[in-house]
Amino acid sequence: MFNGRLTRDNVVKLVQHQEDQGRRAVLDWLTLVDYAPQQNDFIARRQEGTGQWLLDSIMYQSWRETNKQTLFCPGIPGAGKTILTSIVVEELTTRFSSDPTIGIAYIYCNFRRQDEQKISDLLASLLKQLAAIQPSLLGITELYDRHNTKRTRPSLDEISRSLQAITSQYSRVFLIVDALDECQVSDGCRQRFLSSLFNLQAQHKANLFITSRPISSIEKEFEGISKLEIRASEEDVQKYLDGHLFRLPGFVARSLELQEEIKTEIIRAVDGMYVIYFEY
Repeated sequence: MFNGRLTRDNVVKLVQHQEDQGRRAVLDWLTLVDYAPQQNDFIARRQEGTGQWLLDSIMYQSWRETNKQTLFCPGIPGAGKTILTSIVVEELTTRFSSDPTIGIAYIYCNFRRQDEQKISDLLASLLKQLAAIQPSLLGITELYDRHNTKRTRPSLDEISRSLQAITSQYSRVFLIVDALDECQVSDGCRQRFLSSLFNLQAQHKANLFITSRPISSIEKEFEGISKLEIRASEEDVQKYLDGHLFRLPGFVARSLELQEEIKTEIIRAVDGMYVIYFEY
């Protein structure tokens, strides 16, 4: 009797394993791009306590608590946009970790990776992230069956419809995009991507958090929308420097007066830019 139960348990585990492998095959077929390693790398660079000014701001909290909101965060090169984006992703995933009705997906645009960040790739990445935690892959499995045997790829329209379908399964969705300015402009990629995001927001309860360098053509897209400029706060720079003083020569470590003088001069010099170490 015990052995029989053990056998049944093993069968259940085997079936579950096969189902998991099948889900993974379908999701990886959508795209092999995975932003999680980048997220982990960026958040690991965060000096403890930095970025709290953003999370504590009225604009961020209003954005997080209100449906269908966009928060556009422009910032000069070196202001720490990417690290702050990773802080937002971590805050949201931690806050809503126990609520499966809330979906979170993010993208780190990078001009060096434009070959894998075309419009269909970007939307497929959002689709994969939102579908991964759903109990059912809805129509994505059918999409996979339709194309995989023929070795064809789904059209942009098919991906968009699947993304709409997945998004509709959530009570709320947060979509985070870092460095929109690094999204390629050829073939209208950036414009079409933005249009797709705004369309998701209009039809579903999607909140958008987007960072970019202050480029006029991009800023025009967000006219009349909540905007929070990203600048390296004095408090964040102070915390970063406090956490890295050990890298300085020994004679500095032995002089509190010299340490304060160095920190004061650096804080005065950075003028809204984060320490270069923070920018990816």
